[in-house]
Amino acid sequence: MHVTVTSMDDLIFTLEVAPDMALEDFRALCEVESGIQSNQITLGFNGSPLTDDKKPLKDYGIKDGEVVLLQKKTSGAAPSNPSTPSIPSFGSIQVPGSRPAPENAAQLREQIMADPQMMAQLRHLNPPLAEALMKGPEEFQQVFNQQKNERQQQAEMRRRMETADPFDMEAQRMIAQEIERQNIDSNMEAAMEYHPESFGQVTMLYIECKVNGHPVKAFVDSGAQSTIMSNACAERCNITRLIDKRWAGIAMGVGTQRIIGRVHLCQIQIEKDFFPTSFTILQDQPMDMLLGLDMLKRHLCSIDLRNNRLVIGTTGTETRFLNENEIPKKFDNPDHVAASDDNALAQAVNQSLREATAAASGTSASTFADRESVSALVSMGFREDDVVSELIRCKGNKDEAVAALLAKSIQVPK
Repeated sequence: MHVTVTSMDDLIFTLEVAPDMALEDFRALCEVESGIQSNQITLGFNGSPLTDDKKPLKDYGIKDGEVVLLQKKTSGAAPSNPSTPSIPSFGSIQVPGSRPAPENAAQLREQIMADPQMMAQLRHLNPPLAEALMKGPEEFQQVFNQQKNERQQQAEMRRRMETADPFDMEAQRMIAQEIERQNIDSNMEAAMEYHPESFGQVTMLYIECKVNGHPVKAFVDSGAQSTIMSNACAERCNITRLIDKRWAGIAMGVGTQRIIGRVHLCQIQIEKDFFPTSFTILQDQPMDMLLGLDMLKRHLCSIDLRNNRLVIGTTGTETRFLNENEIPKKFDNPDHVAASDDNALAQAVNQSLREATAAASGTSASTFADRESVSALVSMGFREDDVVSELIRCKGNKDEAVAALLAKSIQVPK
């Protein structure tokens, strides 16, 4: 339900709360929005003060669309209730406005860890504070204080804007920043209300397959150019004896990984069918296997998200994508996925393989793509990786490489 909070000094904001939310939690949200410490806030409804912090809002008769009066205690403020901790920051943008006492932060941490609903809300709206919560009390205290300081700085900036000359350039800059921040806040609130699934984690596409008779969970990645396997997985599948180490190198994309070599031909079993493919073997690849575009295009694969299946066009084979609980946690990690399915890494792997091709044939890639030739063609406006590729393909003949690059650049899309 939505409850509007107003004050005597024209402060108005609306909170989306549950009917069974305790008054102390509601007071916490009011502190976040108003910047007033919770022990300085007095709440009233229908002319009566709200005093029992453990009592839910519905017991006070507060319903959807009701208005609650907020007042700040001016003097003689009662000491803070020890059972009422300082208020958490429930958003990564709006944070509390004052520095809490250390014991309040500790009580707050215990309260959040004991309330799964509050924990889930904090994890979605304020990931840094949620992460600090799991690391320990000291980390939580540090991040909490930092966010309260940020809120204090924002409040100070608003006070400066209220008293500044409206024609002052610095005041105009601060006003523009505040408008931008409010627009971002409104955009996030709209996303939370109308598109909440955008704050969840998307499960990546994995399938069950077998390599040399050994079960493997393979990550389907249409953004990677090559099919990749980790060295650990190659050892489990007993195919390390097939690794051609002449194809060794360094893949530099998102991070750096060492290429041990390449398995030129191996069978992948998907359901009851077998498919020939090749593997680039990486030393520190976190995932066991990554099915790249080379294999997907060769076998005319389709990613059917409606039916949650991978369809292999050459045989008509269909296999389902694994559910989240079937994917090992070490694989279902956004950091690992980002490092493996980025095009930069896939391009770096292919570049290393092109150089290894020349090395395997007894000729160094640098013989064809020397720095002088590459620089000369790059100065003509071509991309460096395209220049190197064409020079190697044309065995160092710059005229043929330029002709091929020009032909590519003037092709008209069909």
